[in-house]
This record gives sequence, structure tokens and C-alpha cells, in this order.
Amino acid sequence: MSLVAAFVPIWILTAVGYAACRWGLLGDAAASVLGRFVFHLAMPSALFLALSRMPLSGLAGRPLLAFGISTATVIGLGWVGASWLFGRTSGERPIWGMAAGYVNSANLGIPIATQVLGNVSFLAEVVLLQVLVVTPVILVALDRHSDSAGRVRVARIASLPVRNPVILASLLGVAFSATGLHLPSAAGASLALLSGAAVPAALVALGASLHRRALSQAEPAEPAEPGELAVITALKLVAQPVIAYAAGLALHLSPPQLLAVVVCAGLPTAQNTFIYGQEYGVGEAVANRAVVVTTTLSLATLTAAATLLG
Repeated sequence: MSLVAAFVPIWILTAVGYAACRWGLLGDAAASVLGRFVFHLAMPSALFLALSRMPLSGLAGRPLLAFGISTATVIGLGWVGASWLFGRTSGERPIWGMAAGYVNSANLGIPIATQVLGNVSFLAEVVLLQVLVVTPVILVALDRHSDSAGRVRVARIASLPVRNPVILASLLGVAFSATGLHLPSAAGASLALLSGAAVPAALVALGASLHRRALSQAEPAEPAEPGELAVITALKLVAQPVIAYAAGLALHLSPPQLLAVVVCAGLPTAQNTFIYGQEYGVGEAVANRAVVVTTTLSLATLTAAATLLG
């Protein structure tokens, strides 16, 4: 399967969501309802199943460290830049940072890794890092913003895994992997059906949100400016893979390891960014446009990485 072929389903399902909303087939609340379905049901099911089947031993320490350095640096730059350059609020900054540095490791990462790297072993470790380290940081910040007084409350943060289905499902998946537990077949089959809906529903919700009528109701905040999208795109598709490359060289990675790190760092913004922004009611305009723009343009970054390092 070519790199272009890996992108085609993303574009098609996003266009389907936009067209369905434009033609009134799903109603004005389609993006919100689909987003909540993904956040509360489909995405947790997919994460639990993926992590429960992932062996926790033998993680690639240095390559994962190089990827982690690029992720932390770019998310930090995005987080700070949202405030300094564009005056975004404290609630919008985590979404801005996530748009700049949280990669699409699931529906697009898998076919890209298979095509370019030949396997998905390192990609699985990227998923683990994002779900267990990056996601809790983002969600704690968003949860803090959702508190009317903007306070950091220990009890509230401690209860976040129970209140947040994404974190809870991830922790349960790791626990099942570590202990070797397995769900009853009926429960596993039910979760598999739900998880299969996560990616298409998220993409349809993303497309529906791009329709101006849905966006005007769901996102009253200032819309994304072209300058913001340009900076996010540059951070995501240029800065993150370059930083990953530099970190990989500093850590003396082998050529195959360096290729894996750079390709994964060059993946576009994950649609989870939009789902989280929609769930917490912040940064939706930035998130949905960042997903579409980086997904469209990332083909150039990934092709360059595969050509230069492959």
C-alpha cells in the first residue's frame, strides 16, 4: 500500500462527515454527539484492547526517549506559543500544544509504519507513551480549566482516572497486560465492536465540525487564524521530526531506529485533539483545522523522511 493510499480513507471519511452535516442528514448536534460517543465509549474500548494486548517488556529505551524529547519540546513550544503569540486562554493552550505535538499513531500511524518501517513494534511504544504520559498531562490541564475557580485540587486530580474514560481504560489495559488477565469472550467481542467505531466516528465528527453551522454552535470562541495554523503545522511537520532526528543522533541510534523515530514524529496531528477539545469545550476551531491541514501536508514530510533515511 502506498503512502497516498494510507491517507485516502482519512480524507474520505472527513469529507463524508462534512457533507452529511451540510446536507442536514445528521442534524446540527452531529459533531457533538459523535464526539461524545468516541470519547466515552469507542476510544476507551480501542485503547483498552490495544494496551491489554501489548507486551510491556522489551521497550526500546533510546528510540522512545528520542521521540519523547521531540514530543515534549514541541508540545511545550505550542503550549507557550499559544499564549505569547496569539493570546490564547489557559484552557486553549493544552489543545494548542497537543495539536502541535500529539501524533496520529492509530489509524494513520499503523498503515504508515507498515509501509515505511515494515512493522508496528515501535509505533506501539509511541502509543503507550502518548496514552500513559502525554494524555494524562493534557487532560489534567483541561480538567483544571473546567474547574470554575481554576484551581489544582489534589482530590480532583486523583479522581481523574475514575472520571475520565480515556485514562481509566488505558490504566486498565496496562493492568491486564501486566497481569496476563483476559476478558470473557463476550465482553471482548463487545469491546472489539465498539473499538472498531472509534476511528471512523472520530473522522466523521471531525468533518461535521468543519461545517460552519455546526462550528458556530459548538465553538463560540475566536476561530483559528491562518497564522496559528501555519505555526502549528511548522511545529508538527518540521520541528518535531527535526528535533527527533537531532535527539536520535545524540543518542547514537542505528539507521533503522532513527528512521522509525523520525517517521513517527512526522505523523500528523491526531484527531483525539479535536475530540478532547470538543469534550471540554475549548480550542475546537484550532484542533479540527490542525488535524485536516497537517494530515493533508504530512505526506510530504513522511515521504522526505523515508527517502532520506530509508
